[in-house]
Amino acid sequence: MKLYFSRNPNPRLAVAVARHLKARVTFEFASPFAPGQADKYRPLNPNLSIPILAWPGGSLWETDAIACRLSRDVGSDFWRTGDDEPDMIRWLSWGKENFARACDMVHFERGTKQRYHIGPIDQLLVEEGLKLFEKTAAILEVELANRQWLVGHSVSYADFRMATFLAFNDVGGLPLGDYPALISWYRRLEAIEAWRDPFAGLDAPELPPVKSS
Repeated sequence: MKLYFSRNPNPRLAVAVARHLKARVTFEFASPFAPGQADKYRPLNPNLSIPILAWPGGSLWETDAIACRLSRDVGSDFWRTGDDEPDMIRWLSWGKENFARACDMVHFERGTKQRYHIGPIDQLLVEEGLKLFEKTAAILEVELANRQWLVGHSVSYADFRMATFLAFNDVGGLPLGDYPALISWYRRLEAIEAWRDPFAGLDAPELPPVKSS
């Protein structure tokens, strides 16, 4: 199987998962929206977004689905099953609409828009994102005060997914330091090599820089 990726948040997450699981995939940097590239990738994903997991005769898109597939393929409980699965799904669902969404809102304005020159920072949206971050980070702070990971006693995909945009906090500028349990949890994630540097040894051009404002 081949995993098409870039250094952007969701593709980065997919690569981190694959390398953490030591999945039997090859990696190929992709840019479906580049001139002349759409026809190559549209049969694999009609949305033209990455990551895409492809194999002869088939493909799978959406990061969560890819993480589920890879975890099943290697026989790992990284994607929780059994009694822990509802708890993991809870965190994936809540994160998407709350904590990760807040991080995404701020990162999109301060990072993505500036990297790709798609408009000035909308400070009102940044403030909205920061307010949601404060509300949801406070919830995670309580949850993580007496445990190391979100589900059970070991790292799971719920942790990777929740932290998707924190890997880009050099430009996001979210106030993680205000939440000791949260930042301790994230430091535990950064101690995992596949999370800390998922692109080690891969042909993966750097993201365009974000100029200091």
